[in-house]
Amino acid sequence: MRKFIYKNWTGVSLILAMFFMVTACENSFESGGFDVNSPSNVTSFKINGVAGEIDQKTGKINVTMPYGSDITAVKPEMVLEEGATSNLDLTVTANYSNPVKFRVINGNLYKDYTVTTMVLSPIKSFTINGVAATVNDVNRTITLTLPEGTNLTALKPIIQVTEGVSISPASGMAIDFSNPVTFVVTSKGKSVNYTANVGVPVTGLVVAFLGTAATRAEITNMDEIAAADWFFSTFSGAKYISFNSIENGTDLSDIDVIWWHFDSAANLPAIAYKPAVTAALKDFRSNGGNLLLTSFASQYVDALGIVPSGKGPNNVFGDFPPNGFVDGNSWGMSFVGHESHPVFEGLITYESGKANLLQAGTFRLNHTAWWFLPEWGGYGNGEGWRNQTGGTNLASEAWDNNLDGRVTIAEFPNTSANKNVIVISMGAYDWYNETNSSGVPSQANEFITNIRLLTQNSINYLAKD
Repeated sequence: MRKFIYKNWTGVSLILAMFFMVTACENSFESGGFDVNSPSNVTSFKINGVAGEIDQKTGKINVTMPYGSDITAVKPEMVLEEGATSNLDLTVTANYSNPVKFRVINGNLYKDYTVTTMVLSPIKSFTINGVAATVNDVNRTITLTLPEGTNLTALKPIIQVTEGVSISPASGMAIDFSNPVTFVVTSKGKSVNYTANVGVPVTGLVVAFLGTAATRAEITNMDEIAAADWFFSTFSGAKYISFNSIENGTDLSDIDVIWWHFDSAANLPAIAYKPAVTAALKDFRSNGGNLLLTSFASQYVDALGIVPSGKGPNNVFGDFPPNGFVDGNSWGMSFVGHESHPVFEGLITYESGKANLLQAGTFRLNHTAWWFLPEWGGYGNGEGWRNQTGGTNLASEAWDNNLDGRVTIAEFPNTSANKNVIVISMGAYDWYNETNSSGVPSQANEFITNIRLLTQNSINYLAKD
């Protein structure tokens, strides 16, 4: 009997020990998998002597380097808790232009870290009449849109530069911005040129936000509300039109651009397919009207005959609340080969022809309605897609430099000078970041400026054609 009891107690002890060990591990990985006081912590991280800010709860290490720093080949210095090791090789140089991930291990515990390194811009801020410009340090551009009617011939920019940097023309000087202006930025005897493009919206532009709700006030989808709020605050000639009003014969002849941003469902609503509606929008387009179709609305190119029948987006998906998720990676796009296209003007890029739209750690629903080229639809590649749809693919996923993978931004047609339809269809184009299933608010998306500018550029581009 004693022998039996001994064996049984040993088993129970082993089970309890395993239980407490698992419980302890689970407790140490609360709050996103990190224990603030852990034996697997990084206690110090430096690049070229500059200390990074370490968030032990999230595992993020942010390093801000002086202007002019080369971070493409550096050996960081790191201090770990006693007994901990890391898979980050500190003996070889590495490129820190993009986030670097590594793991720290101590016994049976580990923590994952992500190092994000930012080199200070030489231009801290550039404003005219209180309006802030977008400064792109990759393309060395300064982009600013001022209110309608602004006289561009004698404006005085207020410029703040980083310590040790000078700029010419200097802050406060009256400058004619009717044409692009070159600013010379100098630091430690070396100079680079930044090109400033200052403009105003198309004069007298009449633009409309199209929706399924009877009025703008009755829109219920939060992404559509966020997009509409920005739209009406940006364009003085904005108006709201509903599908029902189009069906009932509302006059569209005075409208330059109609924007339909549909985020409510993967399938388009029945009202959009009513013959009176599609006929009216086809007439609008044939008479010189322009369309911007975003999110799930990109599918409308088929019903309106913008593409041949059956050649609309072939890969449509996404979550709806309470579902959704947070990704540890930022989402963006590649427009390599189309860097000079007006719809991309002024975007903040992380390398030439590549820009982020949705920040890592931001809640997302991934509403996507794009063309998947390699295996589906018989397109084969970007050239095959262009030949079969009559469009021009302007952007794809960030990794796709040849634009042969997914079509995320496109314009139609590709045979006419009047490009009167633009489609933006990737999950990164996300205006509103919902709370997660537990009701925890999402962080703000630091790349929302790129989404707004991409949309504004698209509307202005369509109106000018």
